Amino acid sequence: MRRSRLFAVLLIAVLLALAGLPASLSHAPLGWLAPASAQAEAGTRGRVTGLPIPRFVSLRPDEVNLRTGPGLRYPIEWVYKRAGMPVEVIGEYGTWRQIRDWEGDTGWVHQVMLQADRTARIVGERPRPLVAEPDADAPPVALLQPGVIAALERCRDRWCYLTAGGHSGWMRREAFYGVYPGERVAD
Repeated sequence: MRRSRLFAVLLIAVLLALAGLPASLSHAPLGWLAPASAQAEAGTRGRVTGLPIPRFVSLRPDEVNLRTGPGLRYPIEWVYKRAGMPVEVIGEYGTWRQIRDWEGDTGWVHQVMLQADRTARIVGERPRPLVAEPDADAPPVALLQPGVIAALERCRDRWCYLTAGGHSGWMRREAFYGVYPGERVAD
């Protein structure tokens, strides 16, 4: 009986795979039939949204559970406690998004926990200058401490225009997390 049940589950998974559907849709009792990687399934465009993979977004609420897999049955690995934190979407599966944070940690969150607003998280060990013009010799407008979250307005060349704490100015891309090298971000 056990062997025939296993065979039936495997047969369903193979048939769904041949049809182009993920095996987890089979309602199989065995959890190991979930897709290996939503990122591998998605390629460079998400199969669910059609949006680019990877892409930057930000966390919507002040508390977001990072799960080990795409669903409520997967354990919570981490809880983010800051709205606006930039994260990178690296995979999609149904209403779930696989994300990577500024430290390289990955996991799954529900799509409603994310927003398209672009933000930046200041990195490093020391404060970073926000300057008046996209020039290393420009006068500083403010110093942003590591961990500060800023709104990412636009980028050109090696500089991006940020707003944080009532101050706006330019900062070099390598001073924060939330934008790809060479990525053009427009208003």
